[in-house]
Amino acid sequence: METAALDNVVIVLDEPKDVVNVAGVVRVMMNMGLSRLRLVNPDDFDTYRIGGIAHRSEDLTQAAEIYDTLQDALSDVVLSVGTSARPRTAQRNYARPREVAPRIVTSTGNGLVALVFGREDRGLTNEALDLCQTVAIVPTSAEYPSLNLAQACLVLCYEIYLVASEDAPLPKGKRDQGPATQKDLEEMYAALDRGLHRIDFFKGDRHPDSVMRLLRTIFSRAEPDLRETRLVRAMGFEMERYFDRDEAGSERRASLRERS
Repeated sequence: METAALDNVVIVLDEPKDVVNVAGVVRVMMNMGLSRLRLVNPDDFDTYRIGGIAHRSEDLTQAAEIYDTLQDALSDVVLSVGTSARPRTAQRNYARPREVAPRIVTSTGNGLVALVFGREDRGLTNEALDLCQTVAIVPTSAEYPSLNLAQACLVLCYEIYLVASEDAPLPKGKRDQGPATQKDLEEMYAALDRGLHRIDFFKGDRHPDSVMRLLRTIFSRAEPDLRETRLVRAMGFEMERYFDRDEAGSERRASLRERS
């Protein structure tokens, strides 16, 4: 679902004034898996300069579409989500990015969905917001309410990406060996039990059954994988081996003393 949903999300910049800010938006789009950019009367759209800031963005910027009016840029979308730093005088359908993200992803199944951002110095006009079915507002400090263009775009696109990719597995480390089986866990507990006995850990009120049961609870909560389980098992082995070596050394020293 992730690719299909994100392919139908269009970033629309209404009269952007600074190519550096446009490049910041392009970088966000690349980070969040978006590829469709539309601009309405940009002051400057230099793909070479943008490429110097957002590296390897040539495919995205060369496919960007430029329109004369916002109405034309939104003519084929099924949902338009405007953005604003603050509620306006006119009543709108306001929502936080996290609240509106599921609606955006669902609507991509019906066609294109536009995320509309206004000019950096003044945002979207009321006339532009009239073309949007809902308005996303990012909660910020009252003292510093405004985000720059790329920041606002990142917050909204991140929430959309989370919804679109919620079923995607998280990346695994290069040394990942998969989950531990119950046999692996029991071998780990047995090695720990033997090792703790060898260091005389079970004394006083530390009853072996109670301690091992508590350790089982802790490790069950942690859900160790196979590599982690084997590491803990090796710790138990090493406790045993340390005392085996120590006892063997003591026996050799005693034998040498007897001979002498």
